[in-house]
Amino acid sequence: MAYRRTPAVQDRLDALRQRIVTSAIDMVARHGYGGCSIAAVASHAGIGTGTVYRHFANKGELFTEVFRLVSNQEVAALEAARDAAWARSHSGVDALAAAVQGFAERVLSAPTLAYALLAEPVDPQVDTERLFFRRTFRDALAVAIDDAVVCCEIPPQDTSLTAACAVGAIAEALVLPLTRGATDAAVVPAIVSVVIRSLGRCEPGDFSDAQNPSASL
Repeated sequence: MAYRRTPAVQDRLDALRQRIVTSAIDMVARHGYGGCSIAAVASHAGIGTGTVYRHFANKGELFTEVFRLVSNQEVAALEAARDAAWARSHSGVDALAAAVQGFAERVLSAPTLAYALLAEPVDPQVDTERLFFRRTFRDALAVAIDDAVVCCEIPPQDTSLTAACAVGAIAEALVLPLTRGATDAAVVPAIVSVVIRSLGRCEPGDFSDAQNPSASL
């Protein structure tokens, strides 16, 4: 007769697996992907290295799950900020601005983890998960851009393409400060402004000097 795990045994195994993943997330947040190893994660979790390998075949497999979990949490937070802003104002532009602002603020609050998620060299397995994150990030922004088009706040456009461009711009703008160890929060409103302008909408005051020549005298 084949052995079947009891529910209690399965619960303990699931809890141990989650403990390993939680420890790996904490290690990445402290040291980045390159500063982590299976042995370091095991030590942080208070277990033997062999125990980790009973749950994950290699570092790539473990950190693929780490990136998947962190990415899902990030997209969920972004969608929550987007939807809350939409509920308040029924403005696609406001929803997009809230989503971008929240994401940028979270990145700057956890720079090491954010750099690992966005740009740090990783194993191919993990990089595949990173690409999936960028697609889901794009799709979440595209929802707000679609709403902005429907509300006639911005011109009709390929919202998926616009959202992809926004994702690239946001990542690039944040990665450079992260690589320098500079996390000045002043960059956040600038990033939001660039994204909103890229949709084809000008913000109030953008051309106030041009409209009032005396202002530049």
